[in-house]
Amino acid sequence: MYQEHAQRILDLLHKNPTRGVITAAEAAQALSLLESEVAASKLHPETDVEHDVHAHEQEDGESVEHAVMQRVGFAARAFPLLEMLRSAKQENESIIWGV
Repeated sequence: MYQEHAQRILDLLHKNPTRGVITAAEAAQALSLLESEVAASKLHPETDVEHDVHAHEQEDGESVEHAVMQRVGFAARAFPLLEMLRSAKQENESIIWGV
């Protein structure tokens, strides 16, 4: 995942994309917050497309047309973290990255 995509997700959780932890105690709240944002992004897909287009152009130098064709929505980008949060909550474990 590109940093700008991770940044959008982790900003919601007030976490650093380079290095951080979501503790077991934070998992339920983080899961709820991220699920709400995913639901909101599905209600307004045009906003989701616009964000993704700019992120792709900055990273890859792609044209707007190509970025729109290749776009991956916020819900798809957030899915792996949602699954990790569900597991962390159920198993009472923390999620750690960048160490």
